[in-house]
Amino acid sequence: MSNTSVTRRTFLKGSLVTGLTLAVSVSPFGYKILNASEKPAGKIPEFSPNAWFTITPDNKVTMHIGNSEMGQGVLTAHSMIIAEELDADWNLVQVRQAPAGDDYKSPILGAQITVGSASVRGFYEPLRKAGAAGRTMLIKAAAANWKVPEEECTALMGAVKHEKSGRTLTYGQVCLEAAKLEVPKDPPLKKETEFRYLGKTMPRVDVPEKVSGKAVYGLDVTLKDLHYAVIARPPAYGAKPVSYDEKEAQQVKGVEKVVPLPMGIAVCAKTLDAALKGRDALEVKWDKGLLPDMDTEYVEKSLIEDLNKPGSSAVKTGDAKKAISEANKKLSATYYVPCVAHATMEPMNCTASVTADRCDIWAPIQAQVAGFAVGSKVTGLPKEKIHVNTTFLGCGLGRRARPDFVVEAVILSKALGKPVKVVWTREEDIKYDAFRAPASHRIEAGLDAQGQLSGWSHKVVSPSILKDIRAEMIKDGVDFYCLWGLADVPNSPHWNNKIQYEIPNLDVEFLISPLPIPVAPWRSVQNGPNAFVIESFIDELAHAAGKDPLEFRLASLKNNMRASRVLQTVAEKSGWGKPIPKGEARGIAQHACFGTWTAQVADISVDKKTGKITVHRIVAAVDCGPTVNPGPIVEQIEGGIILALSTVLKEEIKFANGGVKSANFDDYPVIKMSEVPEIEVHVVKSTEKIGGIGELGVPACAPAVANAFFKATGVRIRRLPLTAATVLEALKKT
Repeated sequence: MSNTSVTRRTFLKGSLVTGLTLAVSVSPFGYKILNASEKPAGKIPEFSPNAWFTITPDNKVTMHIGNSEMGQGVLTAHSMIIAEELDADWNLVQVRQAPAGDDYKSPILGAQITVGSASVRGFYEPLRKAGAAGRTMLIKAAAANWKVPEEECTALMGAVKHEKSGRTLTYGQVCLEAAKLEVPKDPPLKKETEFRYLGKTMPRVDVPEKVSGKAVYGLDVTLKDLHYAVIARPPAYGAKPVSYDEKEAQQVKGVEKVVPLPMGIAVCAKTLDAALKGRDALEVKWDKGLLPDMDTEYVEKSLIEDLNKPGSSAVKTGDAKKAISEANKKLSATYYVPCVAHATMEPMNCTASVTADRCDIWAPIQAQVAGFAVGSKVTGLPKEKIHVNTTFLGCGLGRRARPDFVVEAVILSKALGKPVKVVWTREEDIKYDAFRAPASHRIEAGLDAQGQLSGWSHKVVSPSILKDIRAEMIKDGVDFYCLWGLADVPNSPHWNNKIQYEIPNLDVEFLISPLPIPVAPWRSVQNGPNAFVIESFIDELAHAAGKDPLEFRLASLKNNMRASRVLQTVAEKSGWGKPIPKGEARGIAQHACFGTWTAQVADISVDKKTGKITVHRIVAAVDCGPTVNPGPIVEQIEGGIILALSTVLKEEIKFANGGVKSANFDDYPVIKMSEVPEIEVHVVKSTEKIGGIGELGVPACAPAVANAFFKATGVRIRRLPLTAATVLEALKKT
């Protein structure tokens, strides 16, 4: 795989004379497979194709994939889907990062953006149909060449064979004739038993470049006369500069320009080292900002106190208050989940080159649509003059869907009149992140005489995620992104992000906190913290009912076949109910989101003298429907579990003096390789609707560990992370 700067126009024009090119056109009414030759060269087509493949006379099949590759394997998965139905020879397939543009809109998200575990579930059917259309056209072209019925011909590994005569024609030999044919509207798809690639682990196409060092990430981009920029940023939210020494910064050799920005003061220089020294020389003095007394304790106290204020109703089924008041047994609890950072491996960076009539952007970005928007807004140029080039991403986790780092590069290139690379240091990346939203929860629930859930009332207070990205989606004061795991966004493609249990009386209420902390989607969005709360409280209810945690869950999931199945699978594979090594305890949890169901069992031990939790083993089961590339599915779940464990055991952003106190891995520790437990992932065979996978390893992990902790100690901790200090404090109270 390599990046390409080919435009749709040149790609389309070239493809008309070199082979068969098919595209998928997406509209609000669905998608349609189109032949590039339907449109004349030199004219911008009316349609907006979002995925292309081309077959050329040299027998090569070239895939142009529009989604961002951040290690999740999307370039391989999308190419496999096309190759499967096309019956292509994988050895002759080459994969390219597609140019950015509306042509590559997600069929379910409506934009070119790689978020929400939507890449495979969104493109699965359209790309299968596109591949099948190509196969059908190639067979038809070969049959015409031989003057035989199409039904006597079959496609196999990049060639068409006439079964009776044994003759074959390669795809390259018939692609030019096939390109002249009408595209079938509804080509037949293969049966699962005919799959050659889907469901079998295939090597990822991006790995060779990455292990050889040839892969180009954002930080690797270089241009002629490239300048570097770093930004002095305020230490507190809303703080403004009182004074700074521009002259002293200009004295640093290599510094070209000091540029005041809405987000700070930028120093542009010929080298990164000069830019950093110039920034130090500024010696900026700042005012105290919006909330100078805000620190870690203030944030937590504010969010918990706001639980007493009225919120907005998000879900109301039956009469939860009445059911709880009449319950045989009642429970209530308050939970708190703090901010965590994305802390991606590659800090934020972007390179931009702005001239009078053109804006080029090179960025490790998840949202090309946002790159176009900010490029056009800053430069005033029309969209066709904006060129967003997607590099490999050194991890995403949702952080790179926020284009703040792109804005800075475009502004500074425009100001300097030269190409500029903006570089965030690790400290800036953590300090100025838009975090996973902190949240407080208060739950009340009731059990009937049989120990079954009769009512559940749940209130959440959190800063709004949607406020800065899709404010129009906040309905009557409810930010549903903050409620995933409890409630679905109305009319959203991100289905089944709601509580899975069958609760006859359910209330969910939400209040937006006014805290100035910027928050954003983090891997699994709020499914992670909300699953911790829900599944911990379910464990509390099971304990109160005197029932086994697995049996209690299954009893409330009688009509939820997929949730029950992953629970039963993980129970069987983990040995639930069977003896475990002395000193260890076992916890279980389940969760569903983005169209996929998961469950995990955690085996842990607790050193009650030091407070240290050791996680020995995590067993996971996942039902994501049909599998495309099983290897990366397992890897994604494993990676999600490791990330989640890091937030369970260590990660928490600390605040002080109205801003962020945490600054690097010395005061924002993350899990070490030596602390990663044995992980087993079991993919449940399923023919249900296909679901997402990238974020599904996260949600069930925290509650599985927390429930195991309760089993080991008899103490319930309702706040993350479970650090040694937190554990010791909790144990003292017993």
